[in-house]
Amino acid sequence: MGTSVLSVRIDRELLERLRHHAARRGMSVQDYVVRTLIRDDFDQRFEAAVEETERFYSGSTGPPDRPPAPEVDPADQVRPSAGIR
Repeated sequence: MGTSVLSVRIDRELLERLRHHAARRGMSVQDYVVRTLIRDDFDQRFEAAVEETERFYSGSTGPPDRPPAPEVDPADQVRPSAGIR
């Protein structure tokens, strides 16, 4: 994986806040910013995947290849507290 350079102009107050946040985590400002960007990118991709999955399954009761769940007789079920006195 290659790397590239990104130059960003920010005001002094923001840089000081970034330094403070990075120092609390024992990181450099560069590492802190990169990790924040990676986390934000992951959050956006995860949210998009969830939305796509919801659109895919909207209106259906489950995945198209999955057969319906068999009906189960309640008498055959084990209660969670069974055997606990």
